[in-house]
Amino acid sequence: MHVPSYRIGPDTERLTQRAFEVEDAEAFFTLNSNPAVMRYTGEPLVRSLHAAREAIASYPDFDTVGYGRWACVLKQTRSVIGFCGLKYLADLDTVDVGYRFLPQYWGLGLATEACAASLQFGFKTLQLEQITALVLPENHASIRVLEKVGMRPDGEFMYDGARTLRFVVNSSILG
Repeated sequence: MHVPSYRIGPDTERLTQRAFEVEDAEAFFTLNSNPAVMRYTGEPLVRSLHAAREAIASYPDFDTVGYGRWACVLKQTRSVIGFCGLKYLADLDTVDVGYRFLPQYWGLGLATEACAASLQFGFKTLQLEQITALVLPENHASIRVLEKVGMRPDGEFMYDGARTLRFVVNSSILG
């Protein structure tokens, strides 16, 4: 069965969203090797430019499920400043929205803008009924983004060895 691949994500007022390319390895490395960025992700730091290239080249989601985390490119500068998008979590059988931005772009509403566009894409293009988000309880800024885009708390559980909050939003927000 052929899976349509949405390597181009939704544009927003300030961002273009698209699949990472190997040429983005330096930006990917800068993002994912920053301890402040990675603090609440539960993931290890990317340790080298080579590892960043490998992560981009081997990212399977666009080929397997048709969507994934898109590089967020600031239209004004054409620089990759983070990522946002949807990821199918097979272990939980759910689609998760996630985002990560360089610290100099925090507090500007870019995560909210990208996250809202990703949710709309999930509901309108992918015809999803529900999208979840997983967040560590101490990540107050990320929780605020989820609240701003209409996601609501739906309990907590242990995930990857950490106490994790689950937020959800249903397609009914489209009206």
